[in-house]
Amino acid sequence: MSCQSIAKAAVFGALLCAAFLAQAEDLPDDFASHTPLTLSGEGPWYRLELPLAAQLNARQSTLNDVRVFNADGQAQPYALTLGEPQRAEDETAVAVKWFPLYNSDDAKDAEPKIRVQRTTNGTLVEVQPQGEIEAGEEILRGWLLDTSTLNAPLDQLIIDWSTEREGFQRFSIEASDDLQHWKRWGEGQVARLSFADELVEQRVVTLPGRSARYLRLLWNVPQTAPTLTAAQVVSTRPGVLPLSWSPAIAGSVEKPGVYIWQLPVALPLERMKVEITQANSLAPATLFGRRDSNAPWRQIDSGLLYRLTQNGHDVVQDEMELPGEVVQQLKLEVDDRGGGLGKDAPKLSFAVRATQLVFLARGTAPYSLAIGNATIQGANLPLSMLIPGVTPERLATLGSATLATPPKVTAPALPVASGPDWKRIGLWSVLVLGVMLLGAMALSTLRTSRTK
Repeated sequence: MSCQSIAKAAVFGALLCAAFLAQAEDLPDDFASHTPLTLSGEGPWYRLELPLAAQLNARQSTLNDVRVFNADGQAQPYALTLGEPQRAEDETAVAVKWFPLYNSDDAKDAEPKIRVQRTTNGTLVEVQPQGEIEAGEEILRGWLLDTSTLNAPLDQLIIDWSTEREGFQRFSIEASDDLQHWKRWGEGQVARLSFADELVEQRVVTLPGRSARYLRLLWNVPQTAPTLTAAQVVSTRPGVLPLSWSPAIAGSVEKPGVYIWQLPVALPLERMKVEITQANSLAPATLFGRRDSNAPWRQIDSGLLYRLTQNGHDVVQDEMELPGEVVQQLKLEVDDRGGGLGKDAPKLSFAVRATQLVFLARGTAPYSLAIGNATIQGANLPLSMLIPGVTPERLATLGSATLATPPKVTAPALPVASGPDWKRIGLWSVLVLGVMLLGAMALSTLRTSRTK
């Protein structure tokens, strides 16, 4: 037998091994929950908004135990994506106060030292140089902007200045929350150029999209610092994070004023909502969470929960924020001086970030969603690998998949002693024997070839 024949035999053996391995892949029966899918739109890719009711059947908080199968029981390639907050589109420029920063002529390149007068909420009223500077010796070093009224990320700075200064204006941008410690935000450049009767202006500077109470603009060449005539900041408040809410679950009373809820599975929670049924309820409360009953309780949030009737309408505050940490047990301690929430544990709903599953449909329909396996490894691909060249616009045009029936939450099965999985053992035995046979054939052929 020639070397070419040996190579063919090796390829055949590799294909044989791959075939056996494929048969040993994930099977629908490996999962606790199965829900048929209904497809609409144009494929071959489909998007499925994964309801929290379906995620509650997972046995892994990372959703590694989620699969999509076709009618032949073949697993489909898929990717998981988390919902991102949408930034507001109606951005508006807000005027802010500005104050000049002076240095003496002999220290014009030094960092300005200032003394300030502020209101109780931190708004600047007056900014003066620290130390006496004689008239005629002051040098305009830059400007201090008061952005303390904006509790949102700062995206753009828009300034205007006196007309006697033309050309390019370059300055550094620094940010602070206390006027003592400054963080560098990069460089800014604006310009005003006139030629004949034409005027070209660039008055917008991009900011890094972070929050700060104060901005400091220091000109690179102090002698060129202009007199500002207007200053505006464009801020964008973060959009609402897409959430997926659970059905209400019952809790238990540990002792008066202390309630505990057990989630079906550990999940990264973003919010929780307590059902307050009695009118004029007022409950100062502290929320704790933990991963399991063996872990210590950790404080998550505290606040005031209430349901008050005013002018014939109920005013309700029944939600608390969570940091997105994985927890499976929640405990609420209520100060009974406000009247409490009753002797029975109220029902509770919780929310996680909305999760979208995108899969590539192949093989025979119908398709089904399978969830629930505590030991299986994750098989999801990056979205950019599943859909080459994907963009948000293209993602929005994909076909959609929905659950054909409402998912039923199944309790995690207790571990029980079970016999060997003879099907998998048989597959692996055949695979090992095939590899051994292939090696023996190759070795025998190689010896015969050397003898000749």
